[in-house]
Amino acid sequence: MNPLASPALPAALDEAAHRCLVAGFAGTDTVPDDLKKLIERGLGGVILFTRNIRDAEQVRALTSALRALRGDLLIGIDNEGGGIGHLVTAGAPEVPGNFALGVVDDPALTADCADALAAHLASLGISASYAPVADLQHRGENPIVRTRAFGSDPELVSRHLRAWISATEARGVASCAKHFPGHGGTVTDSHYELAVDPRAYEELDLAPFRAAVEAGVPMLMSAHVVFPALDAALPATLSPYILGELLRGELGFEGVLVSDALEMKAIADRYGEAAGARLALAAGADQVIVAVPELATTLACRDAVLGALAEGALSEERVFEAALRVQGLVSRYGVPVVPGEIATWDAGLVAARRAVGKTELGVKGAYVVDLFPRPHPALNWGGESFVSAVRDVDPSADGVAVAGEPEDGDAVVAAVVKAAEGRVLVVAACDAELHPWQEWVRGALLAARPDAVSVATGLPGVGDEGAVLSYGRGRVNLRALAEVVVGAR
Repeated sequence: MNPLASPALPAALDEAAHRCLVAGFAGTDTVPDDLKKLIERGLGGVILFTRNIRDAEQVRALTSALRALRGDLLIGIDNEGGGIGHLVTAGAPEVPGNFALGVVDDPALTADCADALAAHLASLGISASYAPVADLQHRGENPIVRTRAFGSDPELVSRHLRAWISATEARGVASCAKHFPGHGGTVTDSHYELAVDPRAYEELDLAPFRAAVEAGVPMLMSAHVVFPALDAALPATLSPYILGELLRGELGFEGVLVSDALEMKAIADRYGEAAGARLALAAGADQVIVAVPELATTLACRDAVLGALAEGALSEERVFEAALRVQGLVSRYGVPVVPGEIATWDAGLVAARRAVGKTELGVKGAYVVDLFPRPHPALNWGGESFVSAVRDVDPSADGVAVAGEPEDGDAVVAAVVKAAEGRVLVVAACDAELHPWQEWVRGALLAARPDAVSVATGLPGVGDEGAVLSYGRGRVNLRALAEVVVGAR
């Protein structure tokens, strides 16, 4: 139970404050009592994660139960595609992730991938997708954007954003361009600490967000990043200048501005989630996301907002303005359009194959070593194995997946060299320039076996020269790469 007493406010203001919250929760079949109470008081939305997903029938029952409590509840999910997918067990279509789509650079194919994802969401009763990523991928040291971006060129990224937004809109699902005003110029993951983009104003990545606004994107998500050229003190999520004068004024955005999750350490460690909720709404956010399953955190954020309203520290006018935008969004997207035939279901595999774009190597019976970082806990990287992908294409293949830095790298190298005797060795690395252990293991293996085939499953970087590239670790990325290695297209 929440230890804080909620201040008594006029009913309309209390409801408006609740409209400004998006809550995560635990469970797949029942709606927690505390969440029911929040919904009854006007909760603006819920966000689903893997923890809420078992299969398609269950998700439909859950979204129906949520909507039965309140018809104007926005039900959203992170649905970028690629290695980030919470709906795998619900039969989601597989798409390769944005960077591979940018490599192919066929906006119609990007639209087909977005259409498949949005149609699936609509079939499940999910009305909002917190995608696409509008960030540019500038720096090899960036640990968080990488293959989630369409690329580094603002014109390329802009045309793919337009395609994605338009296709999602056509299915009656709300899209959300993120993370304003850009996370691609940082070298820090804001899930773990506050990030800073030190560039001058004219170097910032505003062009894709302008394109998204011009394309009619109904939602934007803010970044927990400090931009000294815009606001020397506050991250974008809490900055009245960035959210107000820049986004609403200069870019002319009139839709719903939602914060990235408040439990991310960039906010939680420096301000606390509750203070973050109050400050974000005061700065100009319309909704704040509290994605953790423990509803006590959401209730604390709610009470901080109600308390600030009662004390006059948060403007009633600001909250009513935000709630009105949210209501307009839900009126437009509250119940997703029932999808027709999904002719684009296989678009993801088509895109992944075109991205790899290599002549078949024809390697049969290979021994594969797959080096990759441990899955990101917040993003739900699937941790799919390239070894399994190769085996699916060539059952005579074998290998080992190494997820995260091994305790004894020398032992791994020795074991792989021994196991691969008399066989072609395939060495796969993922974002090796971010993970020195991968560079070392790969280097040792290639020194011992100069004839080995080198492949890379992350963002191409230093050390990946000459490797066969998949541009991502989504299931279809790995499948397309495996087909090239084995020669099975």
